[in-house]
Amino acid sequence: MRNEDVFVEQAIRNVAAFCDHIDAVDHVSTDRTWRVLRALADEYPHLDVRRSRHAGDSHRLVEHYAGTRTWVFGVDGDELYDPARLIRFREALLAGAHDDVFKVASNVLNCVALDREKGTASGYLSPPSRSITKLYNFAAIESWVGDGAERLHGGTIVFRPGFDEGKVDNIGERLSWDETPLRCLHACFIRRSSGETDGDRAWARPILEETGMQDRSLRGLVKRFLRRQTAPRISAWKREKYMRGDLVTVDASPFF
Repeated sequence: MRNEDVFVEQAIRNVAAFCDHIDAVDHVSTDRTWRVLRALADEYPHLDVRRSRHAGDSHRLVEHYAGTRTWVFGVDGDELYDPARLIRFREALLAGAHDDVFKVASNVLNCVALDREKGTASGYLSPPSRSITKLYNFAAIESWVGDGAERLHGGTIVFRPGFDEGKVDNIGERLSWDETPLRCLHACFIRRSSGETDGDRAWARPILEETGMQDRSLRGLVKRFLRRQTAPRISAWKREKYMRGDLVTVDASPFF
């Protein structure tokens, strides 16, 4: 993770009870991310924190789990999972509910707005958007050697008989956001660092405007024009993968 001090504390707290051990790697953040991680490490004995300039270092932290009965959960600093549902889902995993697959994916809300006081979040659901859940069954592989890429991406995987990369159970394909045991608020379109300037934060505003959540007055028209002159553009890749379907609003209170 890098420069994600707005959400990183909540992200770790939400998975703390689900995980037996947590390795948190800060890729030389310039905001408060590293200080937040160190404070959390004093609170959680099973949390190890470190800094690294190489994304591949975090991959190498999990390589030795290959071939063991271990589930490896990849969580970024802008991914908030529902902690109560994770506890129940942990029981299912330990009981062998998904032992026959390599990866479990599930329901995600790619957020364009998040109001903690009101307890609401707005964004685009997965499905139909892409799921970013990264929960891997390391009993399904002989080895997973990183090649310097970001953790759990790339590398060379050697599967055990009966498994391959296509052995994925996407829970979201059969259960709704309200039904799923594994769901995540993905703050991919929201300011994630206290170090971002007002100009940086403007990049998410056009999303709300395009979906009808804008001020239609003359004053609003002028403000939108000025914002577009300075606001960074959202990549076409993010729009394609994370903004599919309708804009929806959900109850976000279980995540905080």
